[in-house]
Amino acid sequence: MTGFEHIIYEAADGRARITLNKPEKRNALSVPLQKEMNEALWEADNDKAVHCVILRGAGTSFSAGYDLTPGTNVSATPGEGAGSYRDGGIYADPTIDDDIWRLELGQRLRMALFDMHKPVIAQVHGHCLAGGSDLALLCDIIIAAEDATIGFPPVRDLGSPPNQMWLYNCGPQWAKRLLLTGDTVTGEEAALIGLVLKAVPADMLEAEVEGLADRMAKIDPDLLAANKRIVNLGIELMGGRTLQRIAAENDARGHLAPGTRAFRDNARAKGLKAALKERDGQFGDGRARVRGPEVRDKDGRLV
Repeated sequence: MTGFEHIIYEAADGRARITLNKPEKRNALSVPLQKEMNEALWEADNDKAVHCVILRGAGTSFSAGYDLTPGTNVSATPGEGAGSYRDGGIYADPTIDDDIWRLELGQRLRMALFDMHKPVIAQVHGHCLAGGSDLALLCDIIIAAEDATIGFPPVRDLGSPPNQMWLYNCGPQWAKRLLLTGDTVTGEEAALIGLVLKAVPADMLEAEVEGLADRMAKIDPDLLAANKRIVNLGIELMGGRTLQRIAAENDARGHLAPGTRAFRDNARAKGLKAALKERDGQFGDGRARVRGPEVRDKDGRLV
C-alpha cells in the first residue's frame, strides 16, 4: 500500500506497521494524517495475512497532539468551494454545531482503532500528548518507553479530550487527577496506574513490541478478533461508545469557556508557540507524581 504523504505503511511477518511520519512536527495530528491512518487501519484489517497492527511515530515522539496550524484541518478539497465548508482551527470562531461536526469527523477517523477486528499495539516513545494520547488510548495495548511523557495539557485552557478512554484505563481518580490539571506522567508511572500495559527502557521498546507481535502472529487472526471484540463489547456495555460520542460534544462545550476564549485571543495576538509557553510555564515541569508527595521548588518543578 503506497502513495501516503503523512504515514508509512508496511505489512510483513504477520503484522502491519503504521508509522506517523511527520517528525518535523512531532507527528501532530492533522485531518489529512488521520484520514491516511484510517485508510491504512482498514487495509490492515482486511488483509488476511495481518494478525495485528503496530502504531508508532517517526522521530522523537509518538505524537505531541493535534495539529493546530491554521488551514491544516479543512474539510473540503481546495478549489471546491472550501470557503463554504466547516473549516477553521484554533483561530476560528465556529458555531457550536460546526465545532461538534469537526470534532466528530476526527473521532470517526480514530475510532477505527477500537472498531477494527485486528488488535492494535501502540508503541509509545517521547511525547504522547493531547491527540497523541487519544490515539494511544484507543489502541488495545499500549507499551511505552519508561521516559515517555503522557498527558493532555490542553485541558488547561482548550477544552476536554474529544476521545475519552482515560476512565477505562486508569480509573476515575487518576483520570480526574490528570484531566483536572493537564499534568503529565512518565511511561514508567503510566504503567503503575494502568494507563499503559507496561513500560520498558527506551532502547528496548521496539523489541518488546515486536516480540508481542511475534506471539500474536502465531494465533489465528479470527481468534484474535473474537477475543479483542468481546473485551471491547464489554467496554461498550459499560458505556464506552456512548462516552466517546458525548466526548466530542463535551469538548465543544469546553471550547466556549472564558478561559478557552482568552487563550485563543492570546494565540492570535502573540502566536501559538508563545501562548502555549505562557500557559504551560505556570505549571513548572507540568508533571504529576504517582508515588510519594509532590514537593515542588519555587518554579513548580518536582523535587
